[in-house]
Amino acid sequence: MAASELVGKRQAYYKGRITAFVILSCTVAATGGILFGYDLGISGGVTSMEPFLKKFFPDVYAEMHEKNSHATSNYCKFDSQLLSTFTSSLYVAGLFASLCASWVTQAFGRRTSMLLGGAFFMAGAVLGALAINVYMLILGRVLLGIGVGFTNQSVPLYLSEMAPPEHRGAINNGFFFFVGLGTLSANLINYGTQKIHSGWGWRISIGLAVIPATILALGTLFLPETPTSLIQRTDSVHKATATLQKIRGTDDVQAELDHLIAAGGISKAAQHPLLTIMRRKYRPQLVMAILIPFFKHMTGIAAITFYSPLIFRSMGLEESSSLLSAVITGVIDVGFILIAMTVVDRVGRRTLFIVGGVQMSATHVTVGGILATQLGDHGGVGKGYAYMVLVLVCVYVAGFGLSWGPLAWLVPTEIFPLEIRSVGQSIVVAVVLLLASIVGQTLLPMLCHLRCGVFFFFGGWTLIMTVFVILFVPETKNKPMEKMDQIWREHWFWKKVVGEDEEEARKDSVNDTMI
Repeated sequence: MAASELVGKRQAYYKGRITAFVILSCTVAATGGILFGYDLGISGGVTSMEPFLKKFFPDVYAEMHEKNSHATSNYCKFDSQLLSTFTSSLYVAGLFASLCASWVTQAFGRRTSMLLGGAFFMAGAVLGALAINVYMLILGRVLLGIGVGFTNQSVPLYLSEMAPPEHRGAINNGFFFFVGLGTLSANLINYGTQKIHSGWGWRISIGLAVIPATILALGTLFLPETPTSLIQRTDSVHKATATLQKIRGTDDVQAELDHLIAAGGISKAAQHPLLTIMRRKYRPQLVMAILIPFFKHMTGIAAITFYSPLIFRSMGLEESSSLLSAVITGVIDVGFILIAMTVVDRVGRRTLFIVGGVQMSATHVTVGGILATQLGDHGGVGKGYAYMVLVLVCVYVAGFGLSWGPLAWLVPTEIFPLEIRSVGQSIVVAVVLLLASIVGQTLLPMLCHLRCGVFFFFGGWTLIMTVFVILFVPETKNKPMEKMDQIWREHWFWKKVVGEDEEEARKDSVNDTMI
């Protein structure tokens, strides 16, 4: 029997359905995405609030209120190294935390990492809300970053391992749906708190992050560990079987259990996962673990999420209007993430990647063109053009929510075999946070020096990544995670890299283990 036929036959043996237990467990776990999304929205909003800027970044505040001055360009009003450090400190901390989370997730399970993530995020939210100087503020950001590092490493793995193969895309996209929901919630809160005349609105915005962090931390205490993690960490096949039967809603789980046990045996034999993932036969997974999150940030989403309120203020909109614009883009984002969740397991990952990439590239170029012709170094633009940019930003956000937003988290979690899954996801998160910190630190200087060219820069990158998907990213929909290695042996390019002999030897080893 051909390898591809064997995979299809084995997949057909998988029994089960979407159970209420799985939906509830994955919903609680996916709230970890709210932490990441809430911070993305809050940090962009509070940095446009005048009381916040006046207290912690007085130079930026003074620059905003400079009257009749032609010394500072519209594109440079918010160019502050300290302000950039505030934004990027979370992502630097999260980068290192995600590497520690790899070991914790593999040694102690997905639940432990999620619990630690929620606890650190709670501590960071409290410290940030009580900050009396910029050092406390940044330390709070560091604690938030540690929480984000742990949750972003463990939650997507948990969701993919709990989901049946045919519904994995929709369930895993739930993580990014909650990221979008967190961003939208933050934008709504910022819009409300900036109206508080006492000047404490920013403290409320930051402090309310305690709520989703508490939900995650307490909810995690009642979640089951995934059967994959139980088999990887222990010899309790009985417990893994009982859990698998409960989440699949059937007693007939032997076929899936056999694959998990075989993958677990290979995983236990791999003593050094970081060295293992460097081997030639895992080269496609390593490339995807680096390039997919890299490309995600090169879509330019940071320019929209972190600093869209600042950009709209630079164009002449008032503080309230700029924050309301962020709310509108947040609603669009959540709506199109829901669409992606609905269609991803039917139309596939590649189609959404390509459609979204073309859409984002076109809007970047158009926004850049409008700013190049209408927004000079001084003064503003007409409200008509400002709202035209807002519409184009909504089109861009729709493309991102449909494609690179959720898929950049989904695809990497699907492709790693168990022996490198934890370290592979840590690499993904580390690249995400490394790029977030770099972009957070450099975007305002880029905006100052390149001006409207920033949008042409990101427009070019979205075109490059769309071509990359067309040539090098295989389709992963409906394939069991334990048999995902087949897609590389069938791909026109990657089959030359992994080597038929080595991969066939691995397949035979798995078959022998099962027998």
